[in-house]
Amino acid sequence: MNPFPDFQPRGYRIQRELGSNRSGGRITYLATELDTQQSVVLKQFQFASTAGWSVYDAYQREIQVLRGLNHPGIPRYLDSFETDDGFCLVQEYKNAPSLAEPRSFDPEDVKQIAVSLLSILVYLQNRIPPVIHRDIKPENVLVSDDLQVYLVDFGFARIGDGEVAMSSVVKGTLGFMPPEQLFNRQLTEASDLYGVGATLICLLTATKSADIGELMDDNYRIDFKSRIPKVSLPWMAWLEKMVQPVPAKRYANASDALEALKPIYVNRVPTVTAKPETLELEATKLGETLTATVMLSNRVPDTVLVGRWEFVSHPKDLPSKPEKHHWIRIKPDRIEGNRSLCKIKVDTGKLRANAVYHRQLKFCSNAEPETVTVDLTVKTAPVPIRLPVPPLRRLLVLFAMATLLSFGVDTWWGTTLFVARSIARSIDNLWSM
Repeated sequence: MNPFPDFQPRGYRIQRELGSNRSGGRITYLATELDTQQSVVLKQFQFASTAGWSVYDAYQREIQVLRGLNHPGIPRYLDSFETDDGFCLVQEYKNAPSLAEPRSFDPEDVKQIAVSLLSILVYLQNRIPPVIHRDIKPENVLVSDDLQVYLVDFGFARIGDGEVAMSSVVKGTLGFMPPEQLFNRQLTEASDLYGVGATLICLLTATKSADIGELMDDNYRIDFKSRIPKVSLPWMAWLEKMVQPVPAKRYANASDALEALKPIYVNRVPTVTAKPETLELEATKLGETLTATVMLSNRVPDTVLVGRWEFVSHPKDLPSKPEKHHWIRIKPDRIEGNRSLCKIKVDTGKLRANAVYHRQLKFCSNAEPETVTVDLTVKTAPVPIRLPVPPLRRLLVLFAMATLLSFGVDTWWGTTLFVARSIARSIDNLWSM
């Protein structure tokens, strides 16, 4: 049994379900138009079983809006008809998945999506009266493989200044509604920009629509900068302005936002150089602390170098985390800036004397290349040669003995000479007799 409703008498055959909001009484189908065999999107609204017929007039006004739209980024209105419990809206089918499906886009792709989406909003806001979509989010933005962008689901759209004003029911999606919409205040042409900015931030940070609250602080401000370090500062500033909680701090309209975005180079990556690339330190005494400096520099405009120092593991080092070392310290060990002087300290008191050590320091960052290395050579001081020092008492004894010995020899020699001279005189006297 076919589980889908039978719309063949109306000229359409259901192929499969594309999505649903059953609590709101809306189911979206992929269908085939029997006359042309073209694929179409058929949205079934069931008022009788959900919200009641009181909202029927609002959807009738939506149909009138869609009938008047003619833009390649908006699926064309084709048909509508009443059913027993509501009505059906038929639109052009675009073979493109929504941004809610997991996909990977680089910053340049995201900028192209932003330009296309803002171009659609420029068209809507230039209409008389202007059209406010009120529900821009990843689920309502379709993007093909070749980056063709389509804005869908105008179920919450309103037209003109009068209808953009406050209503009795807040409609939209939490996290993508601007605060003025959330608190049921008057909307402006800047209101849809908030949803555009939030959608782009989800793409750049790989955040699911349901998790966008994780990026928000208590002031309804989206904090995303730390999650996308490899984009230019103007690109981040542009995104930040798009999601300002206060409407007056956003761009006034889609045209202003588009003009500000076009000249921005978004995919900006810093570079990093380390000088010097080699360090040779030599200690002159045991236990000496040796110091040296390394300058980290980034010369790419509109970028900020962010990174941290690590130590390349060595088989003779004690086990530790990459950012820790037993006898080497680096301050600061974490960097955020384009010119940073880092001090390297080596504690040779933890090393063997008269030895040479070779280690590598590694700086990991958001730059290109992602890592740079500094070679470090440390030579420790030799052990000094020392002659043994005899005790003081022994020195005194040796000195006394030497003195006595010297005195005894001199006395013996003098006596011997005196005796010899006396004998010689006696012999002389005998010969003379």
